[in-house]
Amino acid sequence: MTGQTPPPAPTPDAGPDSGPDAVTGLTRLVDKRVLVVFNPRSGQGESTLPQFLAGLRAGGAEVTERQLEPDTRMAGYVEDLADFDLLVGAGGDGTVSSLAYAARYKDVPMLAYPAGTANLIAQNLGLPRDPVQLAAIVADGHTVRVDLGEIQVGEETSGFAMLAGAGADAAMIRDSEDLKEKFGAMAYVMSAMKQLNPKKTTFHLVIDGEPRTFEGIGVMVANFGMANYRLPITSDISPSDGKFTVVLMKAGNILRLLPNLIDSVLVKMNLSDPVFSGNLETLEAKSVTVDADEPFPLQYDGELHVETTPFTARILPGAIQFLTPIGKTELDT
Repeated sequence: MTGQTPPPAPTPDAGPDSGPDAVTGLTRLVDKRVLVVFNPRSGQGESTLPQFLAGLRAGGAEVTERQLEPDTRMAGYVEDLADFDLLVGAGGDGTVSSLAYAARYKDVPMLAYPAGTANLIAQNLGLPRDPVQLAAIVADGHTVRVDLGEIQVGEETSGFAMLAGAGADAAMIRDSEDLKEKFGAMAYVMSAMKQLNPKKTTFHLVIDGEPRTFEGIGVMVANFGMANYRLPITSDISPSDGKFTVVLMKAGNILRLLPNLIDSVLVKMNLSDPVFSGNLETLEAKSVTVDADEPFPLQYDGELHVETTPFTARILPGAIQFLTPIGKTELDT
């Protein structure tokens, strides 16, 4: 583990939260101890993290930086978390969720700094990308307490914040890996187009102790429920209800799931009841085990795991406090 500092960057241009009012707001950071754990390999292009850190320090915060290093367990970066007032995880969704899991139940508010490709956790939390605005959110100190997921594959246990999935969604993540460096977030769209005819299999689930079997193209175990641009994956997903929403993907291909996205948007806006519910089925669970007749790729929060099922996911109620400018009800789909 090292305390390397990202390369210096110029002071950010004035934005909507710049100027005297923003500086006054940042003074609430005086004497606050902030731990920043960052992944230098996340995302593309120049990082905005140096401007963000400059804003924290300008507000009087005492900032400690730790860069992720190969072969160092995430828990090692937060062993002394009790010595800090605030935690910042800067990276993609995998970095953020892994750090949140390492910091679970330690009651130190965390910022999911969007430094990756998709940053779905940050989008669900309504976070901007502007470093000045993000520093202001840290200074404001508003948090929501949400659930995390714990996933077990064989003898290995990890955490996730957004969702875990086996089948078509994990295959999409797998096929996007070689495209992300060149195409960024568009890599996921391009990869989805390759999943027009994903293989179907029979999935065997255990939902809170009750067995369930269905034929389909995948299973998603969702905690947060919004995709890019805060579009709902499906309705009735809440990250603070102490339960997962388990999504059974029965459609024959990815494009047949698009009407369900439209359904979810209309329901969220109170414009319509669901119309295309036959493509998906949703269940609630505190614990779910997923197996399949054929081995399927597995992903959680964008991190691809071994090419196999089964896995078991368990809910961790109220495990982390995330810093966010929005209220708890705005996190629900």
